[in-house]
Amino acid sequence: MTKPVAYIRKTSGGTYISQMPIGDNYGAKTDKTLPLYTKDQLHQRVKMTQAEFDEFTGLYGKEYGGRGNVFFGLDQAINLGDYYPYLNKRLITDKQFDDNSAQAEFVNLWIKFDPSHPEKTIEIVPDMKWFVRSKEKYEADIVQGLPESGYLYLTDGGSYSVEYCEMTTFKDDATQFDTKEEAEKWTNPLIEAVQLPVDDDND
Repeated sequence: MTKPVAYIRKTSGGTYISQMPIGDNYGAKTDKTLPLYTKDQLHQRVKMTQAEFDEFTGLYGKEYGGRGNVFFGLDQAINLGDYYPYLNKRLITDKQFDDNSAQAEFVNLWIKFDPSHPEKTIEIVPDMKWFVRSKEKYEADIVQGLPESGYLYLTDGGSYSVEYCEMTTFKDDATQFDTKEEAEKWTNPLIEAVQLPVDDDND
């Protein structure tokens, strides 16, 4: 947890009397020092996947882009979904189509973004998807067609019925679902829906 960068003092009588910087020990021994806010709360960063970040920085650095042309960036991300699929999905979904909060976040980030120090405004988070995999790990068995030890993952889910699911030991080839509900349609007593990072092979 991030250490607070500012505090407020509450007196023994219950009155809040001042804001204090870190290291300020002024006040009676009966006063209680409370954290006011942390650095992360003061300068909140936008969470993005690596793919979203790559599209954002590419768009920001384009000709006619840059800090002074936020509407260019927003327009491109919304109307050129084939070129910016991850940003487009972030800005326009069924839930957000009538909600401007995603666009407002984009505009605010664009204005504050510093290409020299992207970590000040953006935090890279893993791209999480839902997978359907076996509840137990299996040992490699060439006879049964299992080239690697580990979990079995559902693959080509859209082409088969729940009764006949093709499975793979390779997570990269597994079917990815955006929602838990979609994934759970393919579960049975031996396989379950789990949310995992897309680019992490250690699952």
